[in-house]
Amino acid sequence: MLLLGFDIGSSSVKAALVDTSTGHVLGITRHPETEMPISSPSADYAEQDPGDWWRAVCEATRKLLAQTGARAGDIGGIGIGYQMHGLVCVDKDGQVLRPAIIWCDSRAVAQGQNAFETIGEAYCLNHYLNSPGNFTASKLAWVKQWQPRTFEKIYKIMLPGDYIAYRMTGEMATTITGLSEGILWDFQKEKVATEVMRYFGFPDDILPDIVPVFSRQGVLSGKACEEIGLPAGIPVCYRAGDQPNNALALNVLRPGEVAATGGTSGVVYAVSSEPMVGATIIRTSGVFLRRAGKDGCHCAGGFRRTAGTPFW
Repeated sequence: MLLLGFDIGSSSVKAALVDTSTGHVLGITRHPETEMPISSPSADYAEQDPGDWWRAVCEATRKLLAQTGARAGDIGGIGIGYQMHGLVCVDKDGQVLRPAIIWCDSRAVAQGQNAFETIGEAYCLNHYLNSPGNFTASKLAWVKQWQPRTFEKIYKIMLPGDYIAYRMTGEMATTITGLSEGILWDFQKEKVATEVMRYFGFPDDILPDIVPVFSRQGVLSGKACEEIGLPAGIPVCYRAGDQPNNALALNVLRPGEVAATGGTSGVVYAVSSEPMVGATIIRTSGVFLRRAGKDGCHCAGGFRRTAGTPFW
C-alpha cells in the first residue's frame, strides 16, 4: 500500500509518496516551482487565495504520479500537513468569502493583545491561551470588526489544512490541535475556549466539527477525484499543522527533548513534564500546541520569516 502526504506551505505545496511495505519514499514533488504568491495590500497584511493551494495540490499530485509511475489505485490513505494559524472563511455553499489571512499576517495584534488583557493574563496562561495577533481567533475578530458584511456571511471557519481536506472530501472539520493553534481550545477544561468565543462575540456554530488527528476523516469524492486525478474512496486519515508534524518527525516526544527547525519560519520545540505557565517563551512568541497525554506538555516558540528572509 502507498500513502500520499501533502505539505500545504505558504511558498509551495509539497507531495510525497511512501511505500508502507518498505518505508521508502518513492518520490517528492512541489508546485509551484517558484514561490506561491502572497498578497500584501497593506503593511503587516499577508493573504493567499485558498484556491491556489488546491490547484497546487492537484498539480503536485499529477507530477508525483508521473514521476514515480505509481498506480493511483494503490494509494491507501492521504495525510495533510499545513501552514498554521491561517483563517479561511466559507459560506453555506463552501465558497471562500475572502482571501485567507495567513500565518505571517500581523494586522490583528491589537485584537489579540486586548483579549489577553481583558480576559486576564493569569487565566489565559493557565488555560494555555496566547495573545499574539497572528493566531486565528484574533484574525477572525479583525474580520468581524472591519468587514462585518463578510463576517455575517460566514458559515464556518477553517485552517488551511481543514480547507484542503474539505475540498477532497466535502466534509468541513477541524482538530483539537487545530483549534489550539487558533487559541480556540481550552486544555484545562478540555473543550472549546468559550471565554475567547464570548469575548470576541463569535457564534458557537462558526467552528466545524472536531475529528481526531489520526482518524478516518472522510474519503476522496465527487469533483475532487477528477481534479486531483485519484480514484474515489481514498480516505483522508491524518491532518496537523506543520510544526506539530515537524516535532513528530524529529521524535521530540519525551520531557527534556528540544529541537529546532528553519523554514519560512523558525521554531524551537521543547517537551516539558509539567505546564510552563508564565514562561516567557509562551507569553511572547510561543504557542501551546498539544498536551502530550498525561506525561508531558509540548510547547513551541516561533520566529517568523527566518529562512524566508533571503527571498525578501
